[in-house]
Amino acid sequence: VQLQAYGGGLVQAGGSLRLSCAAAGVTFGNYYMSWFRQAPGKEREFVGFINRNGYRRDYADSVKGRFTISRDNAKNTVYLQMNSLKIEDTAVYYCAADRNWRGVRSVDHEYWGQGTLVTVSS
Repeated sequence: VQLQAYGGGLVQAGGSLRLSCAAAGVTFGNYYMSWFRQAPGKEREFVGFINRNGYRRDYADSVKGRFTISRDNAKNTVYLQMNSLKIEDTAVYYCAADRNWRGVRSVDHEYWGQGTLVTVSS
């Protein structure tokens, strides 16, 4: 499984950014997709997930109402739309893929992409 996350960058607080994670080497529609993030000096934390067909999603309380996860199985890609960004959203964002939902602990997830850095400035 190969995952490639991209779309990070520098954005002002209150702004928006959309991250993408493209998958290869898998039947994408068979996998739950998750987003995690890791801020400097902190542990990797759960952001949200989407199930195989996109009908079920859940988010960490810290991003609920601001972030939206979607997927396009025809393009083997999952997205993270981030709105109303806050300085505390600054982190490296990672996507993860699993055949079944693995929960919110990063150590339990199977396949990871490389991260993409999101920096929110004041």
